Amino acid sequence: MATTATEKPAETTPASESLTVEEKVHLITRNLQEVMGGDEALKKKVAEQGFLKIYWGTAPTGKPHVGYFVPMTKIADFLRAGCHVTILFADLHAFLDNMKAPWDLLSYRTQYYEAVIKGLLESVGVPLDKLHFVRGTDYQLSREFTLDVYKLSSKVSQHDAKKAGAEVVKQTENPILSGLMYPLLQALDEVYIGVDAQFGGADQRKIFALAEESLPRINYPKRIHLMNPMVPSLSAARMNAAPATAEGNANAVQDNKMSASNPDSKIDLLEDPESVARKVAKAFCEPGNVKENGLLSFCKMVLFPLQKDKPLRFERPEKFGGPVEFADYATLEAAFAAQTLFPADLKNGVIAYLNRMLAPIRAKFIASPELQELVAKAYPNEPVPSFGGPKKQQQQQKKEKQPKQKASPAADRPVDVSRARLSVGLIEKADKHPDADSLFVETVDFGALGKFTIVSGLAKYMAPEDLAGRKAVFVTNLKPNKLRGIVSQGMILAASNEDHTKVEVVFAPDSTPVGERVSVAGFAGEADAMLRPDKHVWDQVQPLFSTNASLEATWKDVPLMTTQGSCKVASLVKASIK
Repeated sequence: MATTATEKPAETTPASESLTVEEKVHLITRNLQEVMGGDEALKKKVAEQGFLKIYWGTAPTGKPHVGYFVPMTKIADFLRAGCHVTILFADLHAFLDNMKAPWDLLSYRTQYYEAVIKGLLESVGVPLDKLHFVRGTDYQLSREFTLDVYKLSSKVSQHDAKKAGAEVVKQTENPILSGLMYPLLQALDEVYIGVDAQFGGADQRKIFALAEESLPRINYPKRIHLMNPMVPSLSAARMNAAPATAEGNANAVQDNKMSASNPDSKIDLLEDPESVARKVAKAFCEPGNVKENGLLSFCKMVLFPLQKDKPLRFERPEKFGGPVEFADYATLEAAFAAQTLFPADLKNGVIAYLNRMLAPIRAKFIASPELQELVAKAYPNEPVPSFGGPKKQQQQQKKEKQPKQKASPAADRPVDVSRARLSVGLIEKADKHPDADSLFVETVDFGALGKFTIVSGLAKYMAPEDLAGRKAVFVTNLKPNKLRGIVSQGMILAASNEDHTKVEVVFAPDSTPVGERVSVAGFAGEADAMLRPDKHVWDQVQPLFSTNASLEATWKDVPLMTTQGSCKVASLVKASIK
């Protein structure tokens, strides 16, 4: 009898205890493509236990991308239904799959996957204390597991093993033995993790079928298998498969996939907001086409479930009909089919929501030199994300991978206000810092850039209600900085009198679109990806901000402008702005 690798499962949540069996089953199965083993078997198990034990696995091969929001959203459903969920980092599988993760990188990639997927789960509101995490090598190298592999290998033919892994494991005419072992290990994972069901993408169906057929042959009961549909890629110009959502290849469906070798075919979880916007803008999104549309699929599978019955809101200018909200996916699809919602509207909305979800993941890595170093170690032959890894590794990668690359445009430009990204943000709330009475912790919506956490020293000068609901001007490309234990992702502009007894925020006109970049006439140009402290660009730009006699915020006496007018303070004339 196999011993399981899981610890004592988390307690069923009080909210799930109030749900009926039918309501739990609905949460577990909604948006799934198929339940292998039958709905009745699932319902019976939930009725008997009050919950379902489920595992989802991922192999640490290429970098996780935004397609991983699809299984994470479903995991949130499982938890709301009171399920006990285990996440498997299938490190040994990554090596067996044609050595997609070389043995010497396996540990680093597993650590990276664990960090980034936990960040992803947190970004969609999944409590980590309700999950159990396990690595395959925690139990797959044991004597008992190895013996069961041998037993199973005596019951499964080479033909069946190859067929089972066809859509997940990299195939060749003469496959190596490790790829044939892969489906067998995945079947046994169900036994050793001790679950009632395995969750994965529809590309895993043949592996699931092998598990159902083969486990009873060595006296283990078959499990239930829950399958997500394969959602089209967001950023490809044609229909591409989104990630496999189980422990195989995160870029599965071999002939139609997001490609790690083509940066524009996938959106990394650590992409900067501008790159996200650029890649989504390239997505295939034909007017009225609701069948071949990865953006609509993303709304259906991720955004609507995460809204928890709140409508999806798409911002657009008044001349194009103004903001529009959709209470459910059916109305969104109908509007797109009728072409009352256009591709640009849909793309801008997805960009905004996607960047909000990615912002906390990116902030987690920006604030941690250790995590940045881990990225470089796990993927030594790939470019370091824009937040940078250790300086030495960045320089080495530039030398080896980009010997002919010219310096970035910003490096050759003069130091002026265009190097700073001044953005209009809607302050959703301002709370007192838990450890500092003089600081506010503000949640600010920047539209396509996402939601930022901003820590400011304004608490001595105004009340939270003076900020909530207002649109202010922020610097949004400063290096994130930890202030009394909370990472601040930007800085609000505020004017001060000489003795610093009065401080006033620089507000934008109320009608200014959220996320709009503030301009200064005569100083056009692309903002730096990040204003690095060691380059001292912001140190040179900041002292030249001030207010004029018309209460306008200026740089070198030129007003800060939006499409709706100038940005102003309430009463301070000729005051410095910091």
